[in-house]
Amino acid sequence: MEQYWMPKKLDFKNLRLCIDNYSADFLYIRLVGSMGGTVKVNEKLEDRTLDFRKDKSGLYLLIDSSEVFHFPLNDYQKGFSLAYERIFDDGRMYIPGGISDNPYDPNLPEPGRSFLRHVLDDHLMEIFFKGRVNIKFHSWWIEPHWKYWTIDKPRNIQEIILKQQIEYEEEDS
Repeated sequence: MEQYWMPKKLDFKNLRLCIDNYSADFLYIRLVGSMGGTVKVNEKLEDRTLDFRKDKSGLYLLIDSSEVFHFPLNDYQKGFSLAYERIFDDGRMYIPGGISDNPYDPNLPEPGRSFLRHVLDDHLMEIFFKGRVNIKFHSWWIEPHWKYWTIDKPRNIQEIILKQQIEYEEEDS
């Protein structure tokens, strides 16, 4: 799966944009470590509401207003990443070679699912969303190869592709 990295300083804004604008269908949290780590949360979200609260004591994940997990944010090093699951018509999954830098590549199938991922306090958190979660270019991490992205509100996909092409042309000039 291709992954797009986001700046840490926008983590909770990006999380809020995803939860408020896209359909979350699964929450998965496990320890990071050998053998896949101990699973802490493995929840289907169909007909349920995912939310979060952040305060001085950390990040709280809520399902239907009930707390399901607390991250104290003692070990919090990087920002979120967003991954797309793309399946070709013949059933093959798209596995990119190298650095992915065009989430709207017209030669690729539309994502069937999007995964918002983060490692916090030695736990991997993945929130699964139906279809595509839109992103847009934010800034350079390491120019000219590594980009930072940010969550974008849902729009018409053709509008997004056109906007992205214009931005790429401006960067190249």
